Amino acid sequence: MKTFFLTITFALTTILCVAQTTEHLSFKGVQIDGKLDEYVSKMKQNGFTHLGTEKGNAILNGDFAGYKNCNVGVSTLSQNDLVYKISVLFPEQDKWSGLSINYFELKQLLIEKYGNPTEIVEKFDGYSEPKDDNRKMYEVKFDRCKYYSIWKTEKGQIKLSIDHSETSTCNVKLLYLDKINGDKIKAKAKDDL
Repeated sequence: MKTFFLTITFALTTILCVAQTTEHLSFKGVQIDGKLDEYVSKMKQNGFTHLGTEKGNAILNGDFAGYKNCNVGVSTLSQNDLVYKISVLFPEQDKWSGLSINYFELKQLLIEKYGNPTEIVEKFDGYSEPKDDNRKMYEVKFDRCKYYSIWKTEKGQIKLSIDHSETSTCNVKLLYLDKINGDKIKAKAKDDL
């Protein structure tokens, strides 16, 4: 009888451990997993518009976290056609006040959902923080503004940052990296080496 209970306990523990490690990080309630076309279809059902797909990356547009007109990138390793990364670009801002408000509002929402960030960096490079809005935006455009928060979870990593593009547009960026599929991609890359 004792052996029977030990066997049942071991089996249930194993099942629970496997179940916990096979769950993917989610975006808008959809697990970050599967083929690109399938994932895009699910995002379209969530109200996003598909703008195009190129080289294993799809671009969508829609509302997210209370913000209108966000661009969402869905990325795969094209050889695998396995979704592993979602990036959200919130609407462009031309003033530091708007950029920082977006960043801190989203950071608070993420804290409420995932707890405190694992890592936080919120500073400008240089000796002192710029004093005015224009100077702060100048620093963002020239990559001398380091504002980001990272949450590391069992399912993957989430990174919120203030960012700029090659065209000098500035916005808040939110990145979701699924652990399971990210690890598969890393293993494939190591095999290739």
